[in-house]
Amino acid sequence: MANRQFALTKEQAQKLFNAYDRCKDGPTRTRYQAVRLYGTGYDEKEVETITGCSRSSLMTWCRIYREQGIADLVDKRKGGNRAKLTSTQIEELGHKLKQYTPAQVLSAEGDTSEYWTAESLRCAVHKWYGITYQSRTSYYTLLDTCGFSCQRPAKVYKSRSETKIVEFEEQLEKK
Repeated sequence: MANRQFALTKEQAQKLFNAYDRCKDGPTRTRYQAVRLYGTGYDEKEVETITGCSRSSLMTWCRIYREQGIADLVDKRKGGNRAKLTSTQIEELGHKLKQYTPAQVLSAEGDTSEYWTAESLRCAVHKWYGITYQSRTSYYTLLDTCGFSCQRPAKVYKSRSETKIVEFEEQLEKK
């Protein structure tokens, strides 16, 4: 078994613990805790089990801590879809969606529907803004943000005969 090259002093471990204790951001707390545990002698597998991180993440965080210090362990990720449309563009999109139908906007693409769907919104957003989201859920969220609700179509059976239904209802009224 190779000797571990990463070890923390008591002062470094205490600083990481204090940072962990004060921090409100979950991913950043996980990083502080993982580096502190690994640096104080916990086995990699134990740290992975306790924090839920992968080995590669743990090693990356330890390298960042060694090279750049505790401040660079802060999670700097930003959501991927969050910044694709500005709030002004989303507001403008909401007005456009209420003003036009998919048939009016996407007739060249063959869309003749009357109501906005995630797929028709995807085409419209790409046409108007040149943006494509990775997830279909993002389009549902965008529809919701613009004031549209999800409507599921009612189940209609193809074998359903309207004349038979009328006759049945007439018989019920007679009884």
